[in-house]
Parts: sequence; structure tokens; C-alpha cells
Amino acid sequence: EHEDIKGIYFCPNVFEAGHASLEEIHDALVDFKESGKFIVAYADTYSQEMYYLAAVADKVIVNPQGSIDWHGLAFMPVFMKDLLEKAGVEVQVFKVGTYKSAVEPFIATEMSPENREQVNAYLHSTWGNILQDVSAARGISTDSLNLLADRFMAFNRARDYVDYGLADTLMYKDEVIAYLKQLTDREEDDDLRTLSIEDMVNVKRSVPRDKSGNLIAVYYAEGEIAENVSPTNTEAVIVGDKMTRDLRRLREQDEVKAVVIRVNSPGGSAYASEQIWREVVRLKEKKPVVVSMGDYAASGGYYISCAASEIYADRTTLTGSIGIFGMIPSAGKLLEDKLGLDFDLVKTNDKADMGVGMGMLLTRPFNESEKALLQNYVNDGYSLFVKRCADGRGMKVEDIEQIAEGRVWTGEMAKELGLIDEWGGIDDAIAAAARLAEVENYSLTYKPEQESFLQSLLNQGGRSYVHAQMKQYAGEAWRYIRLVEHLKQASPVQARMPFELRVR
Repeated sequence: EHEDIKGIYFCPNVFEAGHASLEEIHDALVDFKESGKFIVAYADTYSQEMYYLAAVADKVIVNPQGSIDWHGLAFMPVFMKDLLEKAGVEVQVFKVGTYKSAVEPFIATEMSPENREQVNAYLHSTWGNILQDVSAARGISTDSLNLLADRFMAFNRARDYVDYGLADTLMYKDEVIAYLKQLTDREEDDDLRTLSIEDMVNVKRSVPRDKSGNLIAVYYAEGEIAENVSPTNTEAVIVGDKMTRDLRRLREQDEVKAVVIRVNSPGGSAYASEQIWREVVRLKEKKPVVVSMGDYAASGGYYISCAASEIYADRTTLTGSIGIFGMIPSAGKLLEDKLGLDFDLVKTNDKADMGVGMGMLLTRPFNESEKALLQNYVNDGYSLFVKRCADGRGMKVEDIEQIAEGRVWTGEMAKELGLIDEWGGIDDAIAAAARLAEVENYSLTYKPEQESFLQSLLNQGGRSYVHAQMKQYAGEAWRYIRLVEHLKQASPVQARMPFELRVR
């Protein structure tokens, strides 16, 4: 839209994003190319994720001593059952869903056959979409791209990338700058005028703000779903009470003609998910609600999405995971045998001491009667979850049960199963919201409002600094420290996909 912008210089560094987010950026770059403006990519080292984006460029340039990482996808979960047993902790699990694998790291030493089946399916679905996009961009067959991945391209010589068609040429950084000056009609001694993404945020849009008074609200539901904010959690979280309150306000605002909920969540508290579902239903009674799924909209993330008027997802979005589990640690051996603590008991009723312990650590495991009580509670929660999905999608309960069981699906699979309506990003969801609301002229408003830096600092205190320092010094171990921390803080009954899902 901006006449002064001649093209994009894509120079990727370290950038972490899920595959669905990368897919939307990829599609935006493809759309940009239709303007006739150039895209030039250059890097010393392309990660596989960044090469996926760079492949769209008119010219892919690699440093003569650089590399392109191209190796395929892998998933390697970590299991802590033996570690917990050595510490004297037993994790008691109550779940519904053969594929509900979030509990496996705590109760097993390897993946179940069902989990291996679902991971294999969504890995190949995701990789297949990556192959198709890179093949279309570079003119290399998917079979050839797979053969190159088998060779682990990061350890090849730079000139091999040109020979195999992954790159167009080799240049040093100064040569790339000179080339960009030629493309933008700059003299050799002139400075190359550039804008970063941060600069572009402040560039005034050429499209004037609509004066109709109609608004489409875009609401960002980002992070785990919780009943309240943990005092030690500094990461993104969807707080049930806050989101229901926000949706209630949007329902009452007449100028808001439709709402797009951007869901990027692996799920969390089943109770909070149900409360948010209720407000989505009530909101839809007054105006269209369209869900745009990001990297994840699974388990509780799907729970809060299923009642929408329409659901959009990227092909590589991870969704579904319709299942519920309860996970409660018992630490009697730790407390008594290893720490030397002794406990005695007086009670008035048979189950008066059920769940009694030190914080979230129980002093004894549940007996058979108590286990049956908890399993029935989880079963009821699962039945309700399935009914919500069936009602929201206009399907029979038995049909949802066939694709539930906690199984994770990609957006590509989910469309065929009826869990979503269309493939597309947030722009497609906004267009759908306008269509359903029957408005041609509108402005966008974004919720929730961004906190100021000062407010964020006051709310978090020193926690974010402490976590940042621990993450820096603990390295990869920080993932598991956070996982155990989450286990202590999480709601007992969860609608959540696996705690640690790293596809690399």
C-alpha cells in the first residue's frame, strides 16, 4: 500500500514461532509479491523455520560460509516417572481419552502406541504442508526436498545449496547491501534507507479510518486457560473471570457488530473453559463470533472455540484434543521416608481426609473408593465437553466421540473432520465476521487493551526478571523446571494438550 516502500529485505535472526504463525507470515509474503515489489532474503545461517519463509523470496542469498538447515521435523518428549519415584512422589491420574497424552511424562517412560500414532500423523501433516509451500516457491519437487532433508543440509557446503536449488547465489553482507542499492536506484555511496518491523508499526496507514461507526472487535485469547492468575506466572495466560467479563462487555456494545476471537492456547482449567464457552454462546446470540486459531487451539482452547459462528485455522494449527484429565501428586514417601515427617489423623467422616496434604502434595494416595469418585467426576466433565463440541458444530455426540478421545489434529485434518470450517488466517476470519454481520464498512478495535510498560512492571514486580535470569542460566533445563512448577499450580482437572510440545 505504501508507494515509498520498494521491497522487503528479509534478514532472519533467532525467531521462535509455531508453524501456524509461520504459515500466516508465509502467506502474507506471497501476497506481498503480487504487488510486483521485490523480496530479497539473506542470512549467514537459515534455521529450517526461517528458510521456510525465505524460500518465498525472489532471490535467496547465502553467505559463502553460511548454511541452510533443512532436516524435517522431530518430536522428543521427556519422561519424569522414574525421577519422581526416586524423589518419593507418585502422580495419580484420572483421565478420559485414549490419546490424552499430557499425563504421560509423569506416569510413563515412553510414548503410548496411541500417542505415537497421533504424533506421527500430525508431524507428517505439518511437514507435508511445509514441503508443498517450499516446493511451490523454489520449483523443487517434494520428493527432492525430502531427499535433501535426509542429507541434513546444515552440514553441506554453501555452494551445494545453489546447486540443489535451495538458494540462488552466494554473497557477503556488503555485496547484498550493494545489490539492494541497485534494486532501489541508490548510488553506491548513498545510505540504504530501511524500516524495521518496529518502524512499520508507526507508519500511518494509507486507508482512512471508516466513519460508519461500525466496529469489529478482535479479541486475543493467548496462553494457558486459568481460573485466576498465579503469583509466580509471568507468561501469557487466559484468565477465565477476565475473559468472560470482557466478552460480556463486547456483547453489550451496540457499535460492535461482530467479534473475532484469536485463540492461541493449549487449554488449561476445564472449569474456566466452561465459563468462557458460556459467554461465547451468549455473545453469539447477539452478534456473529468468528474464531481464528493460531498455533494451538486445542483441548480447552478448542472448548472455548467450538460454539463460534465459524472457525478458521491454518493448515498446521494444532487443535482438537477433546479430552479431560485430573493429575494430583502424592508425596507420602517423600515427606515421611526422605524428609522424616510423621502424620497422624482424627476425622469425623469417611472421606474427611481425602485430598489433605501440604499444599498440592498429598500425604497419602487415594484409596479405591476415592479414585472411583474422582474418575466419575472427570468422566462427567468429558461428557459435557463432548456435548459442547457437538452442539457448537451441529454434529451428533457419537460423531464427536469418534474424533475426540484427546486426539490432537492439524488444521488440515480438522477441516475434513468438521472441527473447523475453513483454512485461513486472521484476515480471513475478519472478512468472515464482516460478511456474517452484513457490514461493508467498519473499523477494527483490538481487545484486551495492551498494558503500559509501567503497569506491566508494577503487576509483575521482580518475577519476570527472576524468571528471565533463571531461564538464561538453566538453559534447556528451564523447560522442566517450569513444567514441575506448572504441575504444582494447575487446576486439578485440566482440558489441556501436552505440557511440552516442541516440534523441531
